[in-house]
Amino acid sequence: MSDVISVRVRRELKRRAEELGLNVREVIERALEDAISQKEKDELRDTATKIKELMKDVREEDWITAVREDRNER
Repeated sequence: MSDVISVRVRRELKRRAEELGLNVREVIERALEDAISQKEKDELRDTATKIKELMKDVREEDWITAVREDRNER
């Protein structure tokens, strides 16, 4: 399934794309996919940084013990 997105671009940009035989839909779709992927990576990095900050005072041994205890409860 697809949706229609309307976008206004500079006339010169459209003309050059047509002259070069670019498939504008494919170019825009690829650029949108890349932008989404980058944004998701940025958000994941921010979340990981926040988690790291929250856990800065947790010792590795305490973390290992907590994981083992949780596994044993299952």
